[in-house]
Amino acid sequence: MTVIGKSVPRLEDRALLTGMGRFAGDRNFDGQLHMRVVRSTVAHGRIVSVDTGAAAAMPGVHAVWTGADVADIPPIDLRPGSALQDLEKCRQHILVQEIVRYVGDPVAAVFADDPHRAEDAAELVWAEIEELPPVVGLMDPPGEFAPGVSTEPAVFEKGYGDVDAAFAAAAHIVECELSVGRHAGVPLETRGALAIWNDAEARLEFHAAAKIPHTNRIALAALLGLELDQLHLFEGHVGGGFGVRGEIYPDEVLVNLAAMHFRRPVKWIEDRMEHLVAANHSREQTHRIRAAVDADGLVRAIDDEFWFNQGAYARTHGATVPTVSATMLPGPYKVPAYRAKGHIRLTNVTPAGTYRGPGRYETSFVREGLLDRIAAELGLDPLDVRRVNLVAPDEMPYERPFEVGGKPIQYDSGDYPKSLQRFLDHIGYDALRRDMAARREAGEMAGAAVICFLELGGDGPFDDVRVEMAADGAVEVVTGVASVGQGAETVIAQVCAETLGIDYAGITVTHGQTDRIERGQGARASRVTVMTGNATHKAALGVRAILLETAAGLLQTAAEELEISGGTIRVAAAPEGGPSVTVADAAAETLRASSGDRIAVEETFENDRATYSFGAQMAAVSVDPRTAGVTVERFAVAYDIGRAVNPMLVEGQLVGGAVQGIGGALLEEFLYDEAGQPLSVTFADYLMPTAMEVPDVECLVLEEAPSTTNPLGLKSGGDPGITGAGAAIAAAIGEAIGRPGSVARLPVSPMRLREILTGPA
Repeated sequence: MTVIGKSVPRLEDRALLTGMGRFAGDRNFDGQLHMRVVRSTVAHGRIVSVDTGAAAAMPGVHAVWTGADVADIPPIDLRPGSALQDLEKCRQHILVQEIVRYVGDPVAAVFADDPHRAEDAAELVWAEIEELPPVVGLMDPPGEFAPGVSTEPAVFEKGYGDVDAAFAAAAHIVECELSVGRHAGVPLETRGALAIWNDAEARLEFHAAAKIPHTNRIALAALLGLELDQLHLFEGHVGGGFGVRGEIYPDEVLVNLAAMHFRRPVKWIEDRMEHLVAANHSREQTHRIRAAVDADGLVRAIDDEFWFNQGAYARTHGATVPTVSATMLPGPYKVPAYRAKGHIRLTNVTPAGTYRGPGRYETSFVREGLLDRIAAELGLDPLDVRRVNLVAPDEMPYERPFEVGGKPIQYDSGDYPKSLQRFLDHIGYDALRRDMAARREAGEMAGAAVICFLELGGDGPFDDVRVEMAADGAVEVVTGVASVGQGAETVIAQVCAETLGIDYAGITVTHGQTDRIERGQGARASRVTVMTGNATHKAALGVRAILLETAAGLLQTAAEELEISGGTIRVAAAPEGGPSVTVADAAAETLRASSGDRIAVEETFENDRATYSFGAQMAAVSVDPRTAGVTVERFAVAYDIGRAVNPMLVEGQLVGGAVQGIGGALLEEFLYDEAGQPLSVTFADYLMPTAMEVPDVECLVLEEAPSTTNPLGLKSGGDPGITGAGAAIAAAIGEAIGRPGSVARLPVSPMRLREILTGPA
């Protein structure tokens, strides 16, 4: 029996398809209050006064809080290890104490017995704000965040090798400036929270938690002054994560604090406009980069200086995005000498955090754009430039002499040139190039391009799993991960079923409930399949050993001579129909002998290294010179997953990521005017891709290089669809218009493309 590697149906879908899903908005408690947040309407200013009298007098309003009411709550902490220099001094309070720093900054919170009354009352809260000059542009001169604290609170460098010597000896130096605008995940379900004080258990309960419940439990308990056993988080169904959901936001702290204070349930659901101005943005970076290259396009060194727009505050992730950007920019290429200098800038716009593929989407566009410039300036084929620079298979494991997230960078396995060639054969690259050349010869603007990228994920440091089996053979896997729609329950059940030799569909996977297991790392960093899968395998092996020992006694044979398949334990060498016992019978006998009610084995899988995987993407586009509109005619992704537990789910992740990446390449961008007023507060302004803009995404799931970092050989698969999408679209547009490397900023809006088309060649 082999269930790993099979595209079995998802276990999660029955509840969702039958209307039994329970999202944040579906949960309610008797006597609950509804919270509405009053947000700043100016980008930068000093609060003179906040008048709450009219709001507090409204029928149904229970309370109105301002910064003075929560002044004893410290600002929200950064995650351990994510701070640099003065970032800790730039954290956000749950309600503004004196200075508002972006449109959307929480100024007050209204609590009422009805959500509509809460919203009406919030309209009556009047904040008098003395406006201050805002800093909006990423490249504007730094100002002062607070006395003695710059709006450039951190500057850092990463690198290795003798960069200056490489440039001094270079045959050619190629340089350019490349930028990515502000994007965000924009999940289908906006953020929400529901907190209740449980008198019977003397504890605070936070329902509708997402992504990293155990991590957030620790942070929230510290903020609220609770012992850890006084707070539990409970994950429900989640309508999309993408990095934007699951951080510690001011809103969630307010809901929990209010539930403690009022001893009543408190609920908050944000509307879409609120989400667009308050939930984390991401991406915005500008890179000034140069490469020292040989005549054949071999890169000898890269020197990069870049600026990252953190927005108004340092939020939970701290410096994660810019530091990942600096470490991942070299991608799948050798780059013998490398230097990156990153500037973290604070501006008066929505704070930034992570978004699917953080640091990799941005730097894939920058790196691949640089390679296209090299090819154009040296008169080389862009694909040849990529091939000559790829890490070779005999160089594996390949080490970069620096770290990311406190972990060494070691590309664990892969044959990058072979994987690239398999992708080229799969898409019919030579024929595609000939077709595009013929179309351009006929006067069309059409082009196709292939880019390469590197994905990291599956990082530790640990994951705990408990596998329990009842007397009837029913199995429950209890884990500290979370599900944000990626198929976590199905994958974990498949790994457990493979190990125990039973049907995956009969396994219950419990996740995101901090009262069921002490520790957990959630669903961050594309880690679930790798870390939780291996922890599940380890715990299930323990249960398997117990079952085999019991069965050995029943069958009067040695345990090592037995096998489990199809829910039956039998002698491996015996003919069909020989002595056997069911898994359920072995479980029942085990529990009878021990007087227990469940077989339970809890195990920890630890790993101090991430997995690294090669990928490639192809985009074929046409450009309308009259409208400067871009049509994506074809899009394909290849990715080496190491070992696919469920190929269908891997393809689903690749397709979903590619769609988001295409949106970020052509449509999505948060824009602000000079006063810091957001211009993208509805879906009429923040444009999202639909089925009209996205072709069927072709996927090639490769299993050529199982990871050496874990027993199952698994690699991460949550982000690769998006990682190189912007780079592929930009490169294809450059070929279509006959100006390779000309796209210097994402998204490539019609206005920006018009400037390229009408500008100097």
